[in-house]
Formats: sequence, C-alpha cells, structure tokens
Amino acid sequence: MKLQTYWQTTILYIISIAVCIVMVVPFVWSLITSIRPDEEIFMLPIQWIPSSITMEHYRKAFELVPFGLYFWNSFYLAFMGVLFNLLFGSLSGYAFAKLHFRGRDAIFKILLAAMMIPGVVTMIPQFFVLKHIPFIGGNDWLGVGGNGLLNTFWAIILPGASGSFAVFFMRQFFVSLPSDLQEVSRIEGSGELRIFWNIYIPLAKPALATLGIFTFQAGWNSFLGPLIMLNDPAKKTIQLGLAAFTYNKQVDFGPLMAGALIAVVPILILFLLLQKYFVQGIAFTGTKG
Repeated sequence: MKLQTYWQTTILYIISIAVCIVMVVPFVWSLITSIRPDEEIFMLPIQWIPSSITMEHYRKAFELVPFGLYFWNSFYLAFMGVLFNLLFGSLSGYAFAKLHFRGRDAIFKILLAAMMIPGVVTMIPQFFVLKHIPFIGGNDWLGVGGNGLLNTFWAIILPGASGSFAVFFMRQFFVSLPSDLQEVSRIEGSGELRIFWNIYIPLAKPALATLGIFTFQAGWNSFLGPLIMLNDPAKKTIQLGLAAFTYNKQVDFGPLMAGALIAVVPILILFLLLQKYFVQGIAFTGTKG
C-alpha cells in the first residue's frame, strides 16, 4: 500500500509539473520577446536566452499608446464594476439566500438560466437600449435624436452593475452561513438591512474579495464592450490600446508583448494582495445548494 501511494503521488506531481510548464511557457515567451531584439523574435529554433536585452519595445509601446490615460480608463471602469457588483450582488445574494418571498426560487432559476446566455448574444439589444434612453445624450422622450449613453463610461458600467454571476456567487456563500444569526438579530429587534450590514457582511469578506478579483479581472480585460460602446479615443481602455500594435495586417510583437505585460501588472498585484481571501472564498462558496 505504501508503494502504491508513493507511485500515485509521484504521478500526480509529474502531471502537475507538466501542466504548470504548459501554462507558464507562453508567459515566459512573452517576457523574453518583450526584451529581445526584433530580429530574434521569430528565430528558429527558438532562442530562449536573448543575445542582448533591450528595453526598446517598452519605450516604443509608451510612445505609440498613451498607456497612462488608458490605464486610468480601464481602472475606473473596473473599479466601478467591482463597486456596483459587490453592492448589488451581495444585496441580491442575501435576499435569495436568507429572505423568504413569493417566487424566490423561480426568479433564481431564471437568473441561473440567464447565466447560460453568452454576452455577445445580448450585445446588439444592449447597444440599442443604451442608444435610445429618453432624455439622455440628446434624445427626446421617445429616445431618438441623440446617442443616449453611448460613448460614455456609463454604457459600460450600468449593464454590468449587477451581474448574474455576482448574485449567484454571493447567494451560494450566504447559504453556507447559519441562519441562527439572523433569527437572533430579529428577536433583538434588528431590521433586515442592519442584519445584512452588521452581521453577514463582515462574515462575507472572503467571498467579497473573491468576487472583487473576478469582477476586476473581467472589467480590466473587457474588449468587445468598450470597442462597441466607446468611440472617443480619450475613453479607450488598455485592451483597446493593445490593438494599436496591429496594423496593415501586421503585428509588432515586441511592443505588443511589452504592453501586454504592463497590462497584466494590476491584476497580478490585486491577486497577490487578496490571495488569502481568494482561497477562503473559493473554499467556502458552493458548499450548500
């Protein structure tokens, strides 16, 4: 039995190392490409150690693209997305998990069904809704004559203010928490909002941190939404800025890899800062249905 356990553990480690290598190699190649001369990028066989290290690609990336402005735009959109999703997602998740009202289960099933619909399917209807909002962006009371919320940051923030995943995620976490706390607080005269804010929200920090990471990552990496909704160059995001390195059916891989690595830094920092809560949130969420 000990020998069998030893070989099983060995095989598991070998498979884990192989998967890790497969996942890390593209990142390593991107890092090396960003610091090697142009003539060595597509050299065959692949030269993993560059003959010389250059920061020219990083300098060129900042010259071609105003990364400072695009960083701020992406950070603002991602931060607002996190703020609204944590607020509305936790409120809705608490209601579905701890409050009893007519149609609760049916509404939650509809919410789960909505999660199965790809975002690209609703992109065109969402575009028309945002364009024809009455009395906004030059529109009259019929929603015509202007652009509505198009070309504003609200066109990105509002549609994702309370995502189906955020509600489902927080509901699963609140279900795992005991309802006795709620009953005791009610007996002492506390209202539902106070119970939610003072009792359950402090216990939900791991789930909130995990949801915050997911939401920030989704907002930071968003490409199709800003591409369709934002036409003003001053409102472009970091992901749209990376597309500037592709022109005339050619790709400038050096600056592109440099810009991509720069774009990864905020996500990496956020994950390192909230790693402890992230692991706890994944461990606790979904333990009950």
